[in-house]
Amino acid sequence: MHISQVLDKVDAGDIALPEFQRGYVWTRDQVRGFFQSLYRGYPIGGFLTWSTKAEGVQTRGGNSGRDGSIHLLLDGQQRVTTLYGITRGRAPSFFEGNAAALTGLHFNLQTESFEFYAPAKMKDSPLWVDVTALFQSGLASQLLAVTQLANGDAELQVVYIERLNRITQIKDRSVHIDEVTGEDKTIDVVVEIFNRVNSGGTKLSKGDLALAAICAAWPAARPTMNRALEDWSTAGFGFKLDWLLRNVNAVVTGEAQFSKLADVDVAAFRSGLAETIDSVSYLLNALGGRLGLDHGAVLSGRGALPVMSRLLHHHGGSFPDAMTRDRLFYWYVHSLLWGRHTGATETVLNQDLQALDDGGVDQLISLLRRSRGGRLDVTADDFVGSSMGSRFYPLLYMLTRVYGAQDFVSGVPLRDGMLGRLSSLQVHHIFPKALLYKHDYSRGEVNAVANFCFLTQDTNLKIGAKEPAEYLEEIESRMPGALASQWIPMDRELWKVSNYPEFLEARRALLACAANEFLQGLHDGPSPIGLTGAQEALKAGSFAAPSGEVEAGQVDEVPGLRELLSEVQQADLAEPELDSEVSDPHSGAAITVAAAFWPQGLRAEGGVAVALVLDTSEEEQAALEAGDYRIFHSADALRGYVKNLSSEQ
Repeated sequence: MHISQVLDKVDAGDIALPEFQRGYVWTRDQVRGFFQSLYRGYPIGGFLTWSTKAEGVQTRGGNSGRDGSIHLLLDGQQRVTTLYGITRGRAPSFFEGNAAALTGLHFNLQTESFEFYAPAKMKDSPLWVDVTALFQSGLASQLLAVTQLANGDAELQVVYIERLNRITQIKDRSVHIDEVTGEDKTIDVVVEIFNRVNSGGTKLSKGDLALAAICAAWPAARPTMNRALEDWSTAGFGFKLDWLLRNVNAVVTGEAQFSKLADVDVAAFRSGLAETIDSVSYLLNALGGRLGLDHGAVLSGRGALPVMSRLLHHHGGSFPDAMTRDRLFYWYVHSLLWGRHTGATETVLNQDLQALDDGGVDQLISLLRRSRGGRLDVTADDFVGSSMGSRFYPLLYMLTRVYGAQDFVSGVPLRDGMLGRLSSLQVHHIFPKALLYKHDYSRGEVNAVANFCFLTQDTNLKIGAKEPAEYLEEIESRMPGALASQWIPMDRELWKVSNYPEFLEARRALLACAANEFLQGLHDGPSPIGLTGAQEALKAGSFAAPSGEVEAGQVDEVPGLRELLSEVQQADLAEPELDSEVSDPHSGAAITVAAAFWPQGLRAEGGVAVALVLDTSEEEQAALEAGDYRIFHSADALRGYVKNLSSEQ
């Protein structure tokens, strides 16, 4: 098939471009290089399409084909978009990205090079030919200019005309299209085929393909989902498209595999999506009100929400009673603490959905307990993890909220409308960082979860860099009970910096006791809660993570990290998760906490996960390598990798 025929089929709707997560990502350098290859007759690869039913409705690339099917372009989206934009002189209707990459491409008749328009070099120079104008007006439109440029040199005139003709003939170049078709070609099969064919490039996920098939039948699916994601983002919760689709799948089919969506018609999907959006909002309100998990930084264990959405589906969109709610939250907290859904997502999620459908929350808890060898409790050793990326950081936040821990100076309970909603809230190091570094404690010891508590900004500033032996005594005498409410050991000997390891050990024990007490309360029966504040905040979009100064401090603490993040942003690469836990991809067990982590790769396209981990033990290093993570131990080393990626774009 000729390139011109492929583009005509895009216009006619016989070939549609699927609604993958990413839009047009090619840079001008890639566009220029692609046309250089076309001009020189180099191989540019074939295209891969998947024939799927369209149910006679509008698709992203046009109308459905005459036989009621759509040929979704799985491999070749960037190339087809580039060809369309340059030859047609406009971005295609499905375009999402930087339109400047498709405008202003010029060809130099003398050097045979392609470059984008630069006034200082090209203005009023007849050697530079607008490639798009050439495609639209044809070779005849350039003959007069070429004749004048040749200045009577017949041989040179022929050379120039031949070069321009070679460009116009690009549209007549043949390309091969492989078509995947047949009822046996499920989403799972097609994803495997694509990733085998495209082993050296961007990986296609099952969510990508499932969404592509849905959008071929209902183009408004992605915009509808994006609006919900934007609303939640405004409220402080950042979710991804794949995650929302996973929730819809659980609600509509009761299954984890995206391939199950192939049997769902448009009406059922639309209804299920609306129900899911309502369910997620309901759950966020409940999690904020009952557990205090009221913003994205502390909402871990997101892989469990599809199960909770499925439970609400069984009960008309709300909890049938307080007991069901509390026992579900007991299961949820333990799921996030033990990384239940961080490994083989679909396998574990299917087990949980089946257990829920068969025996409700009780069977869910029973299944989780069996997977933990019969143990569902928290020990002091579980709080050994360091930094805000640890799974037990959200637990500390939750305990602070539900127990009404007091601010050290004001004595005001840090809960409801204060904690997590006021920008003045800060994470406080009980033993100041500077003090601990001065006494040669490691970064991991300094940022131990057991060294964290939550205070208002005013209180944090008043305490400053005072030693605990000094300021803790002042607080206890002025505000009795405030320290105990934050699980501060009351043995004064432990407030000395020389006894910092013993302080951590004692506080971990207190935190573990509080955690087990609260979790047992969730398991055994309901207790009064108030959801009004959380509900109003979600509607008003007034949730906020703790002060940005905390994150800034974490960034500045890692040498070169701020510069690295700036270069990553300039290179248009994926934004990392900061201070993020890295888990075993198979078991879900926590390995370590990375200063910066790209779980989908630096290009956010399903590539190799990248982690910046400053200090690792031999055991942690071995586990990271076994998990196929690309590990860097300094920001400078990772910056070199970023530069290499940028040069390849």
